[in-house]
Amino acid sequence: MSADPTQVLAFETDCHIFSGCGFPAPGLHSFLFEPLWGDADSNLYFNKPMLLALLGSIIIVGFFWAAFRKPKIVPGKLQMVAEAGYDFIRRGIVYETIGKREGEKYVPLVVSLFFFVWMMNLWSIIPVAQFPVTSIIAYPIVLAAIVYIVWVSLTFKRHGFVGAFKNITGYDKSLGPVLPLAMTIELFSNLLVRPFTHAVRLFANMFAGHTLLLLFTIASWYLLNGIGFAYAGVSFVMTIVMTAFELFIQALQAYVFVLLTCTYIQGALAKHH
Repeated sequence: MSADPTQVLAFETDCHIFSGCGFPAPGLHSFLFEPLWGDADSNLYFNKPMLLALLGSIIIVGFFWAAFRKPKIVPGKLQMVAEAGYDFIRRGIVYETIGKREGEKYVPLVVSLFFFVWMMNLWSIIPVAQFPVTSIIAYPIVLAAIVYIVWVSLTFKRHGFVGAFKNITGYDKSLGPVLPLAMTIELFSNLLVRPFTHAVRLFANMFAGHTLLLLFTIASWYLLNGIGFAYAGVSFVMTIVMTAFELFIQALQAYVFVLLTCTYIQGALAKHH
């Protein structure tokens, strides 16, 4: 094995079973990348996940620009695909959760979040890239922070300070003596736990999925030696199965992320009784 695990993505290519080296299991080193530009020690650098995030953003903007720059009454294939995706988020998530009248203004935000998260997840199964950007906790944290800021600011804008406080703490005078405890729990849950779980849910699923893909991929290569060939085939089949499953999870996690976003916005807009 190389002395510096960040020099390789997953494993050494000359390491096989019965060749005198142990199984190069994936770990945290599989999520560390040497800077493509800059110096890691100075915290001013540009690495592979950053490059994928930038390319993903360009791809999304380029796709929608190409689809809608010259919209037609009878849409072409590209415009049809873009409209289907946009309409699915608008009607299937935003309208269903927030309502058509209140939700229309938030459609651009939710659509942008969905396709950005989905694209960042998709990098995991795209050849050469093969890494989900959202498995780096910083990216889900920033996305969750954007939603958090929108939710809190909207709550105070809609209800004022007192109304927002009641909204966030779940104030209900019918609770009687347990009201202070219930309000404390709700305040802690909404202001601290909610943004944390919003980010970690996406991060943990992508981190775990990528680790499993690495595990079976590395095992397939590692077992290609002697009697291990028989087991390598099984591991390769599992790699294919996990890739297909991961494709489903990637879309599902993008859906869940924006569904929760709409739920938070709906809660901010709801009248407190």
